[in-house]
Amino acid sequence: MSEWKAKRFWKQADCVECDGGWQVQLDGRPVKTPAKAPLVLPSESLARAIAAEWDAQDENILPLTMPFTRSANAAIDRVVPQKAEVTEMLAAYGETDLLCYRAEQPVELIQRQAAAWDPLLDWAHESFGARLNIHNGVIFGAQPEDAVALLGAELSKLDAFQLTAIHDLIAMSGSLVLGLAIIHGRIDSSDAWELSRLDEEWQIEQWGRDEEADELAAKKREEFMQAERLFQLLTPQ
Repeated sequence: MSEWKAKRFWKQADCVECDGGWQVQLDGRPVKTPAKAPLVLPSESLARAIAAEWDAQDENILPLTMPFTRSANAAIDRVVPQKAEVTEMLAAYGETDLLCYRAEQPVELIQRQAAAWDPLLDWAHESFGARLNIHNGVIFGAQPEDAVALLGAELSKLDAFQLTAIHDLIAMSGSLVLGLAIIHGRIDSSDAWELSRLDEEWQIEQWGRDEEADELAAKKREEFMQAERLFQLLTPQ
């Protein structure tokens, strides 16, 4: 039996201003989230991007081709009701930040990590007063509570849509510092992705590339960069 697929039922998608922001309408009917909440968006730019995703659908609706719509649904249905919990969860990445865990050998990798990651840890200290400790090896090493709290305070300034965007930047890179650096314009998502994969690329240099692993990494990279684009659409131009 073939799987049932949702069919396109509208002719045109538009974005219109409404109370509290912007909404996408399909032939004049406002789009709702999977939880049946109004899909009210905080910026015209995001509304237009979502309307374009709906307009681009053919006969069958393909949710995987609508990343901005899916992110907006997640922000409204999942992040808004538990914003404090999401903020706390993301802040916890500061306790195990990728940039703080360094190789014990070889010397070449140690030097590469220091050259790539130390400037961003310095930036976090200069920008937020948060000095994280560097640990050798993979065994957990505690971070200063005040430093983690200062980084977490930056997340507390974000709204639900911004938290949705930075969630992927932090979770996919394993680094709270990288996520904050992207949204503050210290580094872009393309360079941040490469920094987050420094250890993996080192291993590839030693053992060679794997086509399947490369395809998976490329897909994840696109998702990572999509998260930065989402954040940019939320920022007034």
